[in-house]
Parts: sequence; C-alpha cells; structure tokens
Amino acid sequence: MLTISETRDAVVNRRQSAVELTRAALARLDAVNPTLGIALDVPREHALARAADIDARVRRGEPVGPLAGVPVAVKDNICTRDARTTCASRMLSEFRAPYDATVVERLRAADAVIIAKTNLDEFAMGSSTENSAVGPTRNPWALDRVPGGSSGGSAAAVAAGVVPLALGSDTGGSIRQPAAMCGVCGLKPTYGRVSRYGLVAFASSLDQVGPLARDPIELALALNVIAGHDPRDSTSVDRPVEDFASAARAPLNHLRIGVPGEFFGEGLADDVRLAVLGAIDDLRAQGAELVEVSLPHAPCCVACYYVVCMAEASSNLARYDGVHYGRRAADARDYVEVYTRSREEGFGAEVKRRIMLGTYVLSSGYYDAYYLRALKVRTLIRRDYQAAFDACDLIVGPTTPTAAFRLGDKTADPLQMYLADIYTVSANLAGIPAVSIPCGFTPDGLPIGLQLQGPHFSEARLLAAASAYQQRTDWHRRQPNV
Repeated sequence: MLTISETRDAVVNRRQSAVELTRAALARLDAVNPTLGIALDVPREHALARAADIDARVRRGEPVGPLAGVPVAVKDNICTRDARTTCASRMLSEFRAPYDATVVERLRAADAVIIAKTNLDEFAMGSSTENSAVGPTRNPWALDRVPGGSSGGSAAAVAAGVVPLALGSDTGGSIRQPAAMCGVCGLKPTYGRVSRYGLVAFASSLDQVGPLARDPIELALALNVIAGHDPRDSTSVDRPVEDFASAARAPLNHLRIGVPGEFFGEGLADDVRLAVLGAIDDLRAQGAELVEVSLPHAPCCVACYYVVCMAEASSNLARYDGVHYGRRAADARDYVEVYTRSREEGFGAEVKRRIMLGTYVLSSGYYDAYYLRALKVRTLIRRDYQAAFDACDLIVGPTTPTAAFRLGDKTADPLQMYLADIYTVSANLAGIPAVSIPCGFTPDGLPIGLQLQGPHFSEARLLAAASAYQQRTDWHRRQPNV
C-alpha cells in the first residue's frame, strides 16, 4: 500500500494512474471485505469516474489537489451524495443524503477518491463495531477479535491495506480506540477544528470527525485538507489552518510530557502497561522531560461521559420517528403506533438502551441529580486538564486498558464494554485533541496503542511528537496477514 504522498506523486508523475490505483483498492476491498466486514456501500462507478477525471486533468497539465488519486474510506455516519449513509442502522437502511458533508466536500476538492462507506456501531454507539445492524467488523490481526469501535470499519480498512486514509468520528474514543486495536494511527482533533456539518449527530457537544492512517505525517496531510472554519456548523471555530504536515516534520525542541498516575491504575493490562512505559522511556531518551501530573477527576470520566452522551443521543435521535425521518413501520393504525413500531423495528438494542437512559437522566426529578451534576463534573475535568497543561506540553498514557478483546466477550455486559473507553472519553469531555499511535504488541500478536493528548489546538505539536516517536520504532510498519 502506497502512502498518501507516494500515491499523489505516482499520479502526478504518471507512473500510475488514479484509475489503476482505484481499481487496486477496490480489488483489495473485494478480497477482504467478505472476511472482515469493512464496507457497507461501495460507490464503485463513481470512484472510477472520479479517478478518470483526475487522470484526464493530469494529462492536460492542469493542477490537481493534495490528495490526487488517493483512495479514501469514509465512515457511514458521514453524508455522501453518491452512496448510502445508513449509520449501520435499519432506521436509515436506504437513506441517500442529498448533499456531501463538509469534510467530504473538502476531500473531493483535494481530488481524493472515495471508494467505500465503512461499517460502524449503529449510530456510532459502541466500542467494538459489534452493534452494526449488518454484522460486525473483524480485526485484521485476529479474526476472532473486535477492531474496536465505533469507527472499526475505517480502522480495519487502513490496517488491511485497502486505503492509506480513512475518516472516522470520535465521540468518546471512536477513532483512537479502534486505531489502537488495529495497529494504525488515529487523530481526534480539537472540538471545532473540523466541521461536523453532514455528520449524523450522536452527541453534539462531543462528536468530532478525524482521520485514520498509518503514520502521523499521513494524519497531518489529511488534517490539512479537512480542517478549517465552516459557517454551516455553528460549533466550527474560525481559526486559521496551519500547515500540519510541515509542523509534524519539524524537529522537537525541549518537550515536557505529563504522566498522570490515574492512567496507570487498576484495570490496565500488564502487557499494555509494559508497552506504554517502554514508549515513555523512548520519548525520554529523545530528550523529553517527564513530569508527574494529576487528573484527579479521571475516575469520574466514564460515568460523566455516559450521562452526557446518552442525554444528547436521546435528544438527537428523537427525530427518527417514522414521520420526519427514518424507517416507517408498515400498516400502522395511528400516529402512536407509527412512532413506537418504527423505533422498535429501526433501532438496535444498544441504541434503545442509550435513548432510554438518556431520556431518564433528562426527565423531571432526575435532571439535577444526573445530567446537571454530570455537566458540573465535566467542568472539573476541563479544569484538571488546564492545570496539568500548566506543568507540561503533552500528556501520555495508554489508549485502551487492554488489546482487542474477543467478539462477544462484552456484549452481555454493557458496563465492561463502556470501560473500554476509560482513557479516551476525557479528551472529548474537555474538547482537547488526542492521537493514538502503535507502540507495541501483546505476546499473542495484538497491537497496543499509545495516546498523546494536548491543549486545545495543539495538533501540530501532538503530531510532531508522535512522528518523532515513530521515526525510532517500526510498530506502525507491521501489517496483518489477512
């Protein structure tokens, strides 16, 4: 699999055509998709037509974009006009958006070629990509293991060598967690850095679109394209977009890296702990100063996150009622039956669980006890990070408490599934950027992820630190035999 830069260079210099590269990506997808369950829709003809147009412009000597000819996969909760956007749900099983999401518009403007819409946990609600209405995605490193979630299809597409770049969404770790479990890199940008226009909402104060790729330079190239203010998104920050790719290649000066004790307590698997501590030692050997920091409200993060996200999910998904949006039950006798049967038939068990819990915490008599209290704890979590970043430039720790677990291991115990996000949800609650990169493997060959978190709008520094680490290691170059 060529990198983003290698792909564009090959297309621009006519060593390979965009059509050839697109056909190769589609052939690879055809080979692995029946086994891995990566893609939900494949706009094959649109992709080939797009690639042919790029080739024609190259032959005419016309300028092409920074992602010219690069095959890209897009998570299926991001709207695309030339393919279905189903959110892996029966509720939207035949929905075709009449417009592209802003990030998709920007990919097309950069001359990327979108070849697939990828599988996910239904409405991005899950940590394993087992909640999809069309079946799970499997981990390319071990077919009996989950790829992480909810962006499991996007992470698996990169890990399996289908595409060099994929987009996911991250509400509580849904880019970083599957990146860690699939042995690739994933970036959750600062909230507001990337437009959410055209992203099907799960939890609006937490959702953020971001890239998955094989190394931080690739992430930076993608962020160069998708970042930037969008007047159609009221949460989009009007801030200039720096050249992340150049910044990620720059040498690091003295760097203070915070190590929070709360990230290394009970529940962290020994093999993950050893790999992460080894990566921290490597960062110190490169000249980083390690600083002990504390995030005292870290033990509250999972509970706080799930109250907030379920409340927002309950509100956002109220529109899918069989009348305004989504699947409509056949032969219903009245409006009440249309509503109840459409939602019963359209939503899966995890989505129903979150809607019911979210409705409960927002209900009269419980709002103050649950939702309002969670918002207060969220403020304390933000303050913890502000205090920590007064003492350090970045924070380091594990991405996940364990490597990829087996399919079915946690589906019967939602609490254990939710704890898979224990190290990732805090970045979403605080709105800060975070990146996961490979830092080792377990004895049985499963990838392990290292997470770096930074202050708001510090993506350049995050990616530079991640790139500096990867220049001294080869974990990201290893590929599964699938």
